[in-house]
Amino acid sequence: MTEPAADVSADVAVVGAGPAGLAAAVHAADAGLSVTLIDAGIRPGGQYWRHPDPALDVDSRAGHHDWQTFASLRDALHRHVENRQIRYLAGTQVALVQPGSPFRLHLAVTVPGAAPEHGALVTAVKAADLILCPGGYDRQLPIPGWDLPGVFAAGGLQALLKGTRTLPGRRAVIAGTGPFLLPVAAGFAETGGQVAAVCEANSPLRWLRQAHLAAQAPAKAREALEYAIGFGRHRIPYRPRTVVIRILGDREVRGAVVARVDADGRTQEGTEREVEADVVAFGWGFTPSLELPLALGTQTRVDVDGSLVVVVDDLQRSTVSRVWVAGEATGIGGALLARLEGELAARSLVAERTGQPLRPRALQYRMRRSRAFARAMHAAHPIPPRWPDWLTADTLVCRCEEVPVAAVRHAVDVLGATDPRTVRSLTRVGMGWCQGRVCADACARLVCDLTRRPLTDGALEATSRRTFAAPLELSRVARLDDSPTPEDRS
Repeated sequence: MTEPAADVSADVAVVGAGPAGLAAAVHAADAGLSVTLIDAGIRPGGQYWRHPDPALDVDSRAGHHDWQTFASLRDALHRHVENRQIRYLAGTQVALVQPGSPFRLHLAVTVPGAAPEHGALVTAVKAADLILCPGGYDRQLPIPGWDLPGVFAAGGLQALLKGTRTLPGRRAVIAGTGPFLLPVAAGFAETGGQVAAVCEANSPLRWLRQAHLAAQAPAKAREALEYAIGFGRHRIPYRPRTVVIRILGDREVRGAVVARVDADGRTQEGTEREVEADVVAFGWGFTPSLELPLALGTQTRVDVDGSLVVVVDDLQRSTVSRVWVAGEATGIGGALLARLEGELAARSLVAERTGQPLRPRALQYRMRRSRAFARAMHAAHPIPPRWPDWLTADTLVCRCEEVPVAAVRHAVDVLGATDPRTVRSLTRVGMGWCQGRVCADACARLVCDLTRRPLTDGALEATSRRTFAAPLELSRVARLDDSPTPEDRS
């Protein structure tokens, strides 16, 4: 039997139930506001506190940091749900957001039956205020062979390991740059696989120049020590200044070609060698998920790691009235910073609605320390500037539309394209199933390299805007009413 559709209202809608969204929802509800929390996952925690499949008889805490913080937020969420202070819509995405007073969020179900609302399927949420905590996803750089079965984003591999405790292969190469390579490699080894190599594109010595910033987060040093002990126990080779420049195989991965590189990412002659593997995972950092903020017209900027992020003030308010943004969408900085931003966004919103005094200094102090560490991390682990040199003419930039590097170069060199948006129009890069989520960032960087122009917010934003953040039935699209209501006109 088809469930009836229902629209619901709340004082504030929080999008995302990761560290930022979970903290925002709980603190807003603590202050007495009615909250609707919308999340694509079936359980709270986001990608950071990802849970194993409920059918597995395993300890959910295994492999997690700061689990007690999560448990406290989760318990508070459940209390507020029981008291009807929070309406928690799991397995649900925001497909379209319409600005106005109130905002209207049109929803799409990702996991049927994950969060029935008293027998009714919630199709839209009206809210006076929004706190957007959409998180981020793996940044990917194309290389020859990256479209073969057996190639993963590092975050995708970790999600598989955490969620199912199964291995997609027996022997892996983990490559890219940044601290995230460490837990992915450790998780693969602890699940029973063999890690042939961890290839870090940069030198650990770069951290020496950031020591004063890294010292702002001593807990990270303890985590690094834990991983170092785990690497020793599992005999995981760690190769600095080394990258994967080609993946070997015809129908599936059978190995990778690795090479030493200089500080700019140029391969060093005579250092190439083949490594046997049936899994290759790449981690080049993360890029924020900005469909909803961009749809609302928030101002953006290019962050220190080259990511497009939302501009917010010191209270997490965006440039759009009644819209707060927290977490990775304002800059990739890790779970602790995201959680603090989510709490500050909620407290700021409550103070604005109620006139209660806001004393944010303690929170802002902790946030400054976390941001200092994030700046150190980005400075120590940049994307090598000369990564385009690893590409061949037939390397696919866009896997959905099968657009090779040669087509992008032709668009720039012959057809006169000078920006990523024009290249997209001429080549169809980013127009496939993923709508550019996988390839748009890399394409923008490649175009800027070919045209010798800097990476700007305009270049990134042009390929990141999407009217719909998730698929929505045509029957519902046809019923959308764009005409302003009396409330909108007032």
